[in-house]
Amino acid sequence: MTDVKLRSRVEVERGLFMAESYEVISRAMDAGMAPRSFLMSEKWLAKFAPLYERFPEVPVFVGAEALIEQLTGFHLHRGALAAMQRPELPAVADLLGGARTVAVLEDIVDHTNVGAMFRSAAALGVDAVLVTPQCADPLYRRSIRVSMGTVFQVPWTRIPAWPGEGIELLHEAGFDVLALALSDGASPLDQVDLGPERKVALVLGAEGHGLKPATLRTVDEHVVIPMAGGVDSLNVAAASAVVFWQRRAMLG
Repeated sequence: MTDVKLRSRVEVERGLFMAESYEVISRAMDAGMAPRSFLMSEKWLAKFAPLYERFPEVPVFVGAEALIEQLTGFHLHRGALAAMQRPELPAVADLLGGARTVAVLEDIVDHTNVGAMFRSAAALGVDAVLVTPQCADPLYRRSIRVSMGTVFQVPWTRIPAWPGEGIELLHEAGFDVLALALSDGASPLDQVDLGPERKVALVLGAEGHGLKPATLRTVDEHVVIPMAGGVDSLNVAAASAVVFWQRRAMLG
């Protein structure tokens, strides 16, 4: 539970993910996710009964809080963990079919940022999210928790190859691909046409080195959020919220 790389490999191989807290587990179930098992201390049995009773065939493991903390590596103060069946992700082309606003998360390795970006996407009308092969797992426990379960609400999938094949698929689906980048000649966000006549894919990259040079060469347009106070950029999660809001505002 405490080794991110190990968990990322094992969970994907075994087709599962971990959900934590009543609200997150409930949202996962409402989105059609099936639990494999529950883990909690005895004092939480009554609160979580409406959830695990929906699946009487699924085991509920109960243990002392000290033992659970030893097993998981952290204090389970949100009540319970559920091991959930990992859903089969849709093909990129299928996901893009009915979408007009898409976010592309390029190699975002911080799980907190991934979760926050999904939450902004859900709140601000993004139709779908694409994550690149090296992007952190949206179904990692921390990503799910920070997103408040909206990773189950916003359709998403992982792009097989990026940027080449991914941008080609976006173009084939009629999207203009816009990169958020601190590059020379980038258009200020408030001067970019994000109106309803355009299908837009907004590409956001990892903090530090930013987007890949190959991505910057291939996209249709570079966009920058105007800054004040001597600040050159925002945290990528904050930047995503700004650009998603601008797109929503221009849709009318």
